[in-house]
Amino acid sequence: MVNQGRRLLDRVLAGVPAGESPLTHTEVQPPRPAQPVPWPSWAPDPVVSALVARGVTQPWRHQVEAATHAWSGSHVVVATGTASGKSLAYQLPVLSALTVDPKATALYLSPTKALGADQLRSVTGLGVSGVRAASFDGDTPMAERDWVRAHANWVFSNPDMLHRGVLPNHARWIRFLRRLSYVVVDECHTYRGVFGSHVALLLRRLRRVAQRYGADPVFVLASATVADPAASAEALLGVPCEAVTEDGSPRAGRTVALWEPPLLDELEGENGAPVRRSAGAETSRILADLVLEGARSLAFVRSRVGAELTALGARRVLAEVDPALAERVAAYRGGYLPEERRALERAVSSGELLGVATTNALELGVDIVGLDAVVVAGFPGTLASFWQQAGRAGRTEDTDALVVFVARDDPLDTYLVHNPSAVLDRPVEATVLDPANPYVLEPHLACAAAELPLTPESLAAFGGEAALAVVEDMTARRVLRRRPNGWYWTSHDRPHADVDIRGSGGEQVVVVEADSGRMLGTVDPGSACWQVHSGAVYLHQGESYVVDELDLDAGLAMVHAEKPDWTTTARDTKDISVVRVLEEREFDGVTVCLGEVEVTSQVVGYLRKLPSGQVVDSVPLALPAQTLVTRAVWYTVSAGLLGSAPGGAGLVPARVPGALHAAEHAAIGLLPLFATCDRWDIGGVSTALHQDTGEATVFVHDGHPGGAGFADRGFNAVIPWLVATREAIAACACPAGCPSCVQSPKCGNGNDPLDKAGGVAVLDVVLGVVGERRHDVRHGHVDHDRSAATRP
Repeated sequence: MVNQGRRLLDRVLAGVPAGESPLTHTEVQPPRPAQPVPWPSWAPDPVVSALVARGVTQPWRHQVEAATHAWSGSHVVVATGTASGKSLAYQLPVLSALTVDPKATALYLSPTKALGADQLRSVTGLGVSGVRAASFDGDTPMAERDWVRAHANWVFSNPDMLHRGVLPNHARWIRFLRRLSYVVVDECHTYRGVFGSHVALLLRRLRRVAQRYGADPVFVLASATVADPAASAEALLGVPCEAVTEDGSPRAGRTVALWEPPLLDELEGENGAPVRRSAGAETSRILADLVLEGARSLAFVRSRVGAELTALGARRVLAEVDPALAERVAAYRGGYLPEERRALERAVSSGELLGVATTNALELGVDIVGLDAVVVAGFPGTLASFWQQAGRAGRTEDTDALVVFVARDDPLDTYLVHNPSAVLDRPVEATVLDPANPYVLEPHLACAAAELPLTPESLAAFGGEAALAVVEDMTARRVLRRRPNGWYWTSHDRPHADVDIRGSGGEQVVVVEADSGRMLGTVDPGSACWQVHSGAVYLHQGESYVVDELDLDAGLAMVHAEKPDWTTTARDTKDISVVRVLEEREFDGVTVCLGEVEVTSQVVGYLRKLPSGQVVDSVPLALPAQTLVTRAVWYTVSAGLLGSAPGGAGLVPARVPGALHAAEHAAIGLLPLFATCDRWDIGGVSTALHQDTGEATVFVHDGHPGGAGFADRGFNAVIPWLVATREAIAACACPAGCPSCVQSPKCGNGNDPLDKAGGVAVLDVVLGVVGERRHDVRHGHVDHDRSAATRP
């Protein structure tokens, strides 16, 4: 084996300025040998011949095990690593069924259009006789959709199109649904949180409609490795599911490097805090070095803007050395027009592009073969996503590959690069979803009733008693009408268009160039106030624009082309009130609670920053407030305990707001270690005297209506969560607080006040009580006044 990963790492390190030591840990992961097995006897010769002609001389063990479960009629999830050939595990039974029974049909669902398009190309490229595979998604021309309904026997789609295009019009899909034999749910580990809850109910609706026409399809799920895949799949489907987890595919060795950008002494950030070189700037330089070495590389960046900036930075570096190489670097992200995405996907697959800075849009997308290196700029929120991204490297058996994890200025990233075992040895997370969330359940019951009348028997699949309670409430509000044979939808208009399964809050906001009228892209409505407010810098295909006007009612953001030397970061204010306490643990002077809260937030301005991180100025905005009813975990601390905090006289009242604020920010940053979430999925508020609790309080809340299970995970893991939070603050080398420990990139108060030492003191006090003494757990439904709280 060629140790190319180590060679590439040495090349990247050679470009590090003298005196800097960004590398915190390096680990070489050994290769894994292949475990081939014979083709199963039940597979028809034409299917096997087509796969052999493609180059699959023998399948791997896990592929045949999963395919055989599916062929025998058992729902199955194959949970093995990236590039382990999970596609064959469902292609084999589906192609066999379509070959044996010309009238059989199958449905493939993927979370992204890129992945669906890639899998469709793979199936059509096999050329199996009688297989009429076709795409049915938002990019499918209207003229082709009738042909797909009438003739296709394997339809490639996504949950969005199933929800909006197939189920509400199921009478037009009778031919397809009546003979539906298989449903493939690809990359099912992505269906978590609120989106996962929506998809879980959507799949229950699909099974119900298919059964109405006499079909009972077998579900085949594919996933990157997840904790307890059988339980996760069962939560998603609502039926028992077999799990195949032992990976029989070969894997090349990988050199994994953890990388922390250095602090920059010459620059200051907010409130004089030290600034660390940004992960994006560091990744640009690393990507440029890799391209100079001729290494095919992907850089995963956390945001759309970040992907554009990283690609621009790499191209700028390369243009000074070899302008031709600069043209072989590009950005890839959501929000591009379909034709732009397809062209980029082809260039990535062919190797025409050597370096690509991408959001997670390519984490699950095109089947890219032969990558030499992957750079992960910032922890992607879950270990499952991290290993999915890392797994894009090392796809050939005889060449070691490189994976570099570049830490952002963030408490979690800082913790991970200094605690390698938390990344490299920790098992991946369990999928968190809650189909019983009433904010999710009610709209799906409305859709289900509009598709077919709901019956008491059918409610069992939607949660039984919980679903019945929601249906009875909808009936009382005359949303549904009860008749002897079930509940009926009362309106002439179907509810499907008003149900946004991805939780973005409605129709996309369209970004339009004012001078030309050209549509540049789209932004989720829930993110519009943060991303395309007036004055915001918007990047598209390497070109920068400045927003002139955001019209939320019309769903339009008007922009003009401009190349400012600064970027923008929105700032918001936030209030929180307790609606109901669900669980409570009482200690001596500390109370830990889980409950429902109402969060009111408003974007009030934005910062303009130079690429170095230096703040230019702050600009005010007047945008409407947004209200969110969700779940939160919070703890209260008595004034007496705060006064006895370590450090002499304890925390004097003047220090308490900054201390709580620091503890809150760090807790938000570390919760993703214990819940399957991203710090942008959650938020927080801290106050020295909350009107609902009467004490100093720190809240961390889910960022989705009704909650997504994240606060619940924090409540159940409160001690290890707060221990890791304290460790992350105390271990940071900065003197008074920085983005690596207690500053937050989305703080509405401009990270003021913040007291790093005070944050450690607060956590010491809380852990000193919570960690050492037994506690009472009380379950209740105690209503509280819904008065607003304010953060000092």
